[in-house]
Amino acid sequence: MWQQKWVIGNWKMNGSNAANRTLLQELLQPVNAAAAQVYCGIAAPNVYLAGIKEFAANTALAVGAEDVSRFAVNGAFTGEVSAQMLADVGAQFVLVGHSERRQYFQEDNTILLEKMQNSIAAGLLPILCVGETLAERDAGQEEQVVAAQLSLLAEADLSEVAVAYEPVWAIGTGKVPVTEQIAAMHELIYRQILSLCGKDVKIRVLYGGSVNAGNAAEILAVSHVDGALVGGASLQADSFAAIIQAAYAPA
Repeated sequence: MWQQKWVIGNWKMNGSNAANRTLLQELLQPVNAAAAQVYCGIAAPNVYLAGIKEFAANTALAVGAEDVSRFAVNGAFTGEVSAQMLADVGAQFVLVGHSERRQYFQEDNTILLEKMQNSIAAGLLPILCVGETLAERDAGQEEQVVAAQLSLLAEADLSEVAVAYEPVWAIGTGKVPVTEQIAAMHELIYRQILSLCGKDVKIRVLYGGSVNAGNAAEILAVSHVDGALVGGASLQADSFAAIIQAAYAPA
């Protein structure tokens, strides 16, 4: 287990310049106070990244993107944002393969591997998101599904791996797996990464899916849970600060 927990907020398609400033003003103090023990980051819409980076300059808050283009070089790819562009505006990490991208944009392992490789080449840390649907869990297929999603790591040439396990059926629903289910899946992910990438790889596995101020401490205390990827609760300063506090002093 890592000594420093990670708490990453995923704003999704939310925010405005005014709302972002208000939220960050309330967050920066708890972020800085926890900096020695908690790595705090915000994955925000691309249009806000430069402003957030400027506002949070000289603080402990990391800034990341919610997605990245599969195309490595600049060119005639209207609407795309490359990994190098994200790095140029100060992004430090990027989410890859969030379930909403898989569902709405049909992103598969081929596309996601390209995104990961581009991110690494640009100096960004990709956080690979994996997780099963409720139908897949009910069918007893959750381990096979997650293992298949992780399989692209064998070709990614990583010295450090960050994965976020987000059971699709828990995202935004208020439903959370019991701690035994979380522990079992995180242990499986650790084993799979070691098998794919070798024993020397540094591994970090976050849990995501309806993480909130009320359940964060219990989740963060689970074996092999190295942090949390937080959705809706990251849009409320008091809730996100409470999750940071839970990571700072886990149950």
